[in-house]
Amino acid sequence: MSKIYGFARCSLGEERGQDINRQVRELKEAGAEEIITERVHGDAKVKPQLDFLLEHIEQNSTLYVTEVSRLSRSTQQLCEILNTIKDKHLRLVILNSVTIDCRNGRIDAMSMAFLQMAGVFSELELSMIRERVRSGMANARAKGKQIGRKSVTKADLPAVFIKYYPAYANGTMNVSELARVCGISRPTAYKYIRMMN
Repeated sequence: MSKIYGFARCSLGEERGQDINRQVRELKEAGAEEIITERVHGDAKVKPQLDFLLEHIEQNSTLYVTEVSRLSRSTQQLCEILNTIKDKHLRLVILNSVTIDCRNGRIDAMSMAFLQMAGVFSELELSMIRERVRSGMANARAKGKQIGRKSVTKADLPAVFIKYYPAYANGTMNVSELARVCGISRPTAYKYIRMMN
């Protein structure tokens, strides 16, 4: 049985300022019956939720997205998605833009060209954003600002780690136990242990 799906994607979590709710609201208003969301970068090679949706979506169903860049910011990946939509006889609706109806197993040349061009502009936009970020970081460094996480020195190690480290060093506690009692991850525990040596 055919169904109307919506797909919403953004790169970062809400805690870092990206809100996916606008997309979800617009997809619901358009009539999406089931909405799949994903938080992964637009040009990521693997988008687990989108891949799962495209693998399991029923033939003759409709897929709504708010804009082409939500599917992908890679032209090559977008073309692969369009081929899947054609092969699965789906209808793709880019809200307030274009509808690609492949329920007959074909995609018309003009629609394909339009989406490919939209993909090119989406990829270009991503490149421009990355260039602005690089430029901004270089400018901040030139002004003497710290970029990224502050380096941790032995003096910065948490007191709880310093307290339990001797038990690890004399073999009465393994790394997993040390990490657990200190409330840190195993990789962080290994990093701190290297700093102690």
